[in-house]
Amino acid sequence: MVMDKDEIIKQLLKDVDFKKLTPEQITGKNGLIQQLTKQIIETAMNAEMTDHLGYEKNERSTDKNDNTRNGKSSKKVITNNGEIEIEVPRDRNAEFEPRIVKKHQKRFDLFDEKIISMYALGMTTRDIQGHLEDIYGVEVSPDLISTVTNEIIKVVLEWQSRPLDPVYPIVYFDAIVVKGRTDGKVANKSVYTAIGINMQGKKEVLGLWIAESEGAKFWLQVVNELKNRGVEDIFIACMDGLKGFPDAVNAVFPQTRIQLCIVHMIRNSTKYVSWKERKPICADLKSIYSAPSEKAGLDALDEFSKKWDAKYPMISKSWRANWENLNEFFAYPADIRKAIYTTNAIESLNSSLRKVTQKRSAFPTDEAIFKVLYLALTRAEKKWTMPIRDWGAAMNQFAVYFGDRVPL
Repeated sequence: MVMDKDEIIKQLLKDVDFKKLTPEQITGKNGLIQQLTKQIIETAMNAEMTDHLGYEKNERSTDKNDNTRNGKSSKKVITNNGEIEIEVPRDRNAEFEPRIVKKHQKRFDLFDEKIISMYALGMTTRDIQGHLEDIYGVEVSPDLISTVTNEIIKVVLEWQSRPLDPVYPIVYFDAIVVKGRTDGKVANKSVYTAIGINMQGKKEVLGLWIAESEGAKFWLQVVNELKNRGVEDIFIACMDGLKGFPDAVNAVFPQTRIQLCIVHMIRNSTKYVSWKERKPICADLKSIYSAPSEKAGLDALDEFSKKWDAKYPMISKSWRANWENLNEFFAYPADIRKAIYTTNAIESLNSSLRKVTQKRSAFPTDEAIFKVLYLALTRAEKKWTMPIRDWGAAMNQFAVYFGDRVPL
């Protein structure tokens, strides 16, 4: 009869008087949990040895030339409950390799997951070392942490080259700036993400790129990569005012409409605005980009100028200078407009990325940047379970405006 896990735990703990145990004696170094972990691992390995040899301990093999037990060796293993020292059974022919703790294995996979989880939160190697020592009483080397986190690079490469959908109605291109080292010198690096809205209205991070130097050649490389991964059409591309980017998009996707990102305009407009006045200025800016027509939007911009130019003249000047790239969404009805400038996903994503990078003075390599940001991206994507609001109505409008380009 095989006992279930609860019954096994009860049997293991039946003689323990928890009233006399302190929390430290339960969870601390050499405490009850560590002792139980050690006992379970060693019992499992002895069972594996019995299965390997074909007879129980203290029994004799019927074959004189058969393999036999040959004592034990000590080994330290890092677990979720700290470092423990276990006794590993040996056989005379040195053929036995336990499955629960393999040869040369120094930690359990769950412990690796804890390291990766901390790394994903933006913790530095030193932070992770200190946390593991404080919580688990385990000293780990920077090399071990690098070995664990370097496994992520393989996953990043697969993710960055995965096939994409043939059609994305909307793609947002956005960036954050991080500090990284190149040839030993610290410099600002722009890290760009592309967020696609697929035909079901759900958000999807399409890729991650580090721009050593921005320009048409770099953007052409990015857009060609999307095409090579299966993208055949993008209806509307939303981006900030990057020189050469619209031309790069249209060189690969000639029918794609370009919309300057409203969020970037608002962010740039409020950069030097006092905190108290930020809310009313944002409300007045909304009257511009939510106007029912381009003429009404320009009228709202005139009203904004009269109200705020005396104090913040650069805001209206910037909107007028960029108007030719801002006015695309006026061509569409409200349902599509909402989809274009509903960029909460971008703002939320950027916030997540900034949180995991702000603790680092500078990333040592581009790979380190990719590792941290990829983990942050995948954490953010898990929250994107619902399609954009009113997406069904927007798709009906897309069908009218883009006709045969909309897949059936």
